[in-house]
Amino acid sequence: MKTPKRLEPLIEEGLIDSVICQLMSGKEAMIYMVRSGEQIRCAKVYKESNKCNFHQRVCYTEGRKTKNSRRARAIENGSHYGRNAREESWQSTEVDMLCRLGMAGIRVPKFYNFFSGVLLMELVTDAGGNVAPRLNDLILTPKQARTYHKILIEQIVTMLCAGIVHGDLSPYNVLVDSQGPVIIDLPQAVNAASNFQARHMIKRDIDNLTTFLSRFTPELAQSDYAAEIWSYYQRGKLPQARLTGTVKQLDKPVNIGNVLQIIDTAIKKEIAWQRHKQTRWNNHLPQC
Repeated sequence: MKTPKRLEPLIEEGLIDSVICQLMSGKEAMIYMVRSGEQIRCAKVYKESNKCNFHQRVCYTEGRKTKNSRRARAIENGSHYGRNAREESWQSTEVDMLCRLGMAGIRVPKFYNFFSGVLLMELVTDAGGNVAPRLNDLILTPKQARTYHKILIEQIVTMLCAGIVHGDLSPYNVLVDSQGPVIIDLPQAVNAASNFQARHMIKRDIDNLTTFLSRFTPELAQSDYAAEIWSYYQRGKLPQARLTGTVKQLDKPVNIGNVLQIIDTAIKKEIAWQRHKQTRWNNHLPQC
């Protein structure tokens, strides 16, 4: 096929030799299969963002630090330089995540290079050497669904122990090779400790995967790994904690009468205190 303009710099630099075909086109990027020497790899060409998806990204970029103060101000002000810097930061996050998570033992594509807005990485393939399918495209047996769910929960926990939440994990962002699930698409990954939406995001990630996999093994729909995992994370008990998919509930029903009595007592004390303050204020007023 004709070489896309965005991939020409990689050929000129000798990072790839040729473009074989386009694999897919999404909202954020276009994916190509490329040849690099004797290897077949994957090239992710990021698209230019627009104002709309910038606002959608705000919740993901919360807590990310920019060391360069001029760059940080430009991003905040939305200047031309700032928009370019914001885009570079978004893309470099995926590069950083692929490296960090790969070292932490997460099954993600191997990173090779990042040049001129193009991410060059491993092409994930199945047992037959074909492009690995997305989890969403598979029909699974109950045993496969349970196995994949277990693997993905373990990967999410390992990721969280590294301080990271994927933020957009779904059956569309998981490939399945001969060894099982491989997690992809990481530019929106967030820092679990500094992003206030992290708890909500990890619940959404787990719910997305559980909802899909429960089509093949319905008992998964009754699990609640998100609340359990976050609870252990906050108490510093990951990854040693043994997950069950359930959260302990209170055995005793709440005594509504006692709760209302406590509230009533607090209200009466507040009223008495306000009257006391008003009396003291009146006694100190100057006489006419």
